[in-house]
Amino acid sequence: MRRKSFADMDCGIAQALERIGDPWSILILREAMFGVSSFDEFHERLKMPRNTLSVKLSHLVDGGVLVRRDDPTDGRRKIYELGESGREFWVVMLALQQWGHRWALDGGAPPSFIADRAEGRPVAPLTPRDQSGAALDFDDVTMALGPGATEALKKHLAKANSEQEEPS
Repeated sequence: MRRKSFADMDCGIAQALERIGDPWSILILREAMFGVSSFDEFHERLKMPRNTLSVKLSHLVDGGVLVRRDDPTDGRRKIYELGESGREFWVVMLALQQWGHRWALDGGAPPSFIADRAEGRPVAPLTPRDQSGAALDFDDVTMALGPGATEALKKHLAKANSEQEEPS
């Protein structure tokens, strides 16, 4: 079943999901971050259907998340490397991993973790902060209009904010 496109949604989260794709694509990026670069290596590690892998790799290349290059050891083959946006995606992967360790492993020990390369220690838990550096919790934040907000988004957020302000 083909998933709905988020291309017309006026939201950075929707656009990120459109660019990345789906859970398979996130796992492909995880493997690329671990140094996997060839189609056969991705296929071997992920055990996904070859045609699905081909489509997902092409989608990530088309979005600039991965870069496809000639394999320097075998010019008949291609390799895949993280593009600039793919390299920056590591922070998203860190957040997903930390969330998964806390909420999805059902108390089990983490099978792996993202570590500081120099020291080998786990990266500290992500903590959102305000402009002055103070830690923020969920209840400390709200969705605000940005400079690219459409009229539809302005109406949507105005309605959502008025519903939040109503006494219960």
